Amino acid sequence: MATLPLAELPPQWREPLLPGMLKPVASGPAFLHEPEEEPAGKLKHRTVWISDVHLGTPGCNAELLLDFLKAIQPETLYLVGDIIDGWKLKRGWYWPQRHNDIVRRVLKLAARGTRVVYIPGNHDEAFRPYAGLSLGGVEIALEAIHTTADGRRLLVCHGDEFDAVVLYHRWLAWAGDVGYEALLKLNVWFNRARRQFGLPYWSISAHIKKRVKNAVAFIGRFEQAVADAARLRGLDGVVCGHIHSAEIRDFGGITYLNDGDWVESCTALAEHADGRIEIIDWAQQSRERARRSPGVQARAVAMAA
Repeated sequence: MATLPLAELPPQWREPLLPGMLKPVASGPAFLHEPEEEPAGKLKHRTVWISDVHLGTPGCNAELLLDFLKAIQPETLYLVGDIIDGWKLKRGWYWPQRHNDIVRRVLKLAARGTRVVYIPGNHDEAFRPYAGLSLGGVEIALEAIHTTADGRRLLVCHGDEFDAVVLYHRWLAWAGDVGYEALLKLNVWFNRARRQFGLPYWSISAHIKKRVKNAVAFIGRFEQAVADAARLRGLDGVVCGHIHSAEIRDFGGITYLNDGDWVESCTALAEHADGRIEIIDWAQQSRERARRSPGVQARAVAMAA
């Protein structure tokens, strides 16, 4: 696989996005070798899938995601699209240090032996022309076929190719994105108020989406369409993101898996050594850790805000 030097990124993704990363040293950027506190007992999954991080937006739960990335050491990490929100960055620059820390953490995982595969989505489609190249040890691909430990072959794709609104009514998708961003801002203020009463993170946007009849119907049609695509290609299942709704379902022998997102639910998919795949709800696990250890309660609540 050809390697794309960081300096050859398109202008909108260069130094403002990755400060300090365009000055390579003999063994890679200096930050790869910076000492840092590492949690004990890393989670040794065979494979981890995450998507819909939306770096570059206030809605990204960066603290929780960084906590998760520091806790795992998978053999393979799939970044299943919408990792960076190019749509939002075009409207106005937003890139706090924590978002840069996440990029650096992913590159550290790649440097330490994890195979990292980045499958761009519709919000980070600027990376799609670079499919087939490697960026800082991260492979860029339009899709992938993943073989599980128990022999199942899974299509890995973002999923926007099955969304008729994104494909055929792009202006409507942009308008919907603006409205969704407003809902996420409401979510931030809502959870700030909950913190004042000592209450943990709760996603009002996810709750509304699950209660709105049209949204529920859309999710069902989307899941069926993605599963059918895997069936037509003779595969055993599909892993995707895009709709911010973590799920594992069976559609007539085809396994549909969605890894969720990191702006609402803070979820991922993880494959164990025997091929079993589960949903990891990191926000819920953080709340449980806080209940078991009162000394870290404030930190967990802050990360889940």
